Parts: sequence; C-alpha cells; structure tokens
Amino acid sequence: MRLLPLLLLLLALPAAPAARGQEIVSIRPLSVVEEPVLRLGDVFEGASGRGGLAIGAAPAPGRRLVLETPHLLALARAHGLAWRPLSPHERVVVERPGRPVPREEIEAALRAELLRLGLDPEAELELGALLPAMVPPAAPLDLSVEGATLDTATGRFAAVLVVMAEGMPALRQRVVGRAVPTAPAVLATRRLAIGEVVREEDVRAVRLRAERVRPGTAQDPAEVVGQQLRRPLGSGLPFLLSDLGPPALVERNAVVTLVLDGPGMLLTTQGRALEAAPRGALVPVMNLTSRRVVEGEVVGPGRVRVLPGAVPLR
Repeated sequence: MRLLPLLLLLLALPAAPAARGQEIVSIRPLSVVEEPVLRLGDVFEGASGRGGLAIGAAPAPGRRLVLETPHLLALARAHGLAWRPLSPHERVVVERPGRPVPREEIEAALRAELLRLGLDPEAELELGALLPAMVPPAAPLDLSVEGATLDTATGRFAAVLVVMAEGMPALRQRVVGRAVPTAPAVLATRRLAIGEVVREEDVRAVRLRAERVRPGTAQDPAEVVGQQLRRPLGSGLPFLLSDLGPPALVERNAVVTLVLDGPGMLLTTQGRALEAAPRGALVPVMNLTSRRVVEGEVVGPGRVRVLPGAVPLR
C-alpha cells in the first residue's frame, strides 16, 4: 500500500526527457513466450538494443506470470529504460503455451511398470484425481515411473510419474489408482429388431469391467453371428446368449411344402406352419388340402418333412 502514494506522485509529475543512453519504451500488456527464459523484450516494446537480455525465468508451460507496476518500474530503472506508468494499475501478463500430458500416455507408462509387478494384462487402470502436468507444445515427451507398488489382492497401486521435456525441469507427480478386472463381451453396433439374424458388421468385441458383465453375456462374436434375436437390442448393448437362437427357416403362418418321404415314395403338398422353427426342429403344420394338423421336421427354408404314419395332431 505504501507504493500507491509514490506512484500517484510519479504520475502527477511532468514527463521528464529521456536521459542520454536511455531507450524510450512501452510495455507489452500481453506477452506470449515459448522459451523457459524471460527476456527484456518480452516485457518492454522498443528495447531493441537489449531486448534479448535475460531477466528471469519464464512461467512454466501452461502457466502465466503477472508483472505489476512496481515490478515494471524496477525493471525499467535497472536497465536504463525511459518508461513511466500512465496509471498505478498497469501490468504485463506473460503467458507460456503448454499442452497436458495425454492421459493415455500416462496409463501406458504405468501399465508397463505395473506388469512387472504382476498386473493382469487385461485389467483396466482406474486413476485417482489426476491433474496432468503441462509441457511445451512441440517438445518431445519422456515419461518414466519410479517407486511403483501394487497390491494384487485389491488391485490398488501407487507410483511416482516423472515427466521430462525440453525447456522445463523434470516434474515428479504421485499417482494412485486401482486395477479393475475386465471380461470379454460382444456389443451391438446398431439397434436390432426382434427376429433379425445377426451379421458380422452388427457386432463388436470389447472388454468391459467384470462387474458390468452379466452371466450369460456372449463373449465371442462366433457365438452371435448367424443367430436370430428373440428380443430387440439397442445399439452399444451386450448380447445375451438367452436372447439368441438358430435362425428360423419356417415362419409362423407361412405357407410351406410338406414332404412325405418314405421308402420308394416321395409326396409333396402345401401346408401352413403354425409356429416359427429353425432347422431340425419339430413344427405343427396344417395340411391345406385335408385341413388336418401334423407335426414335421424342418429340413430347409419353407420345407417340412413328415414321416410316414405320422399321427395327425388334430
């Protein structure tokens, strides 16, 4: 607070001519720097002769530094610059661009170290509250892990993440989390209606947290592709084996060919299937000629074989 009266006094004085050797400059209200060093020219515009002079450390990547009026006056005086504030609230904001360390790279570094300690290769890493470190945008990134520990019974782990990049000091960040068991599952890639036969493009094999995988969930696309849905399924949801079955070759109320196949005899007639059924299943069929219902085996699309001597169902 003692600086304010002094600044007001300076502002009230008439502008004095620049002394011999002094450079007349103005401040840069917003300065963006790429290097780890802050230079005089980053703060004052017009200090061409000494603009490259280092005056301190630049802010860390992704951070900012605010130079208030007293600091600017001290810098100008120390380096022989003719500058006087127009108000007591002038400032220079120095920003340094940065990018956060990608979370997937952090997980990859941790996984590589935890695998040596017995981590399940299929486990999912659940990190605790983590604010990724910031590094210079174009600088190559080098991550390593120190002091890692893993409790294989609970999945709890802890480690120190070392972040190194050109243009900044090495950062050490403690990381804690949990390794979560996963299980395979097959998900639908689109909404599927009841009765649809599942195709290869309709499925996607993934691994989910084991706690989210219900018993009876399909784990292999081979268990799903070519099967028919017994109930509708939304996009992104897992297939349940109980909701799948062989595709029906005979549809309910469809006209089918009844085949009476016996030694030295082959007769055919038309009938109407009373139920849907897949290959090899028994299905009741009404003979459209006699109006009697018989039971036969589905042998192909729209074909039902009736054995000689089959007793009509009604």
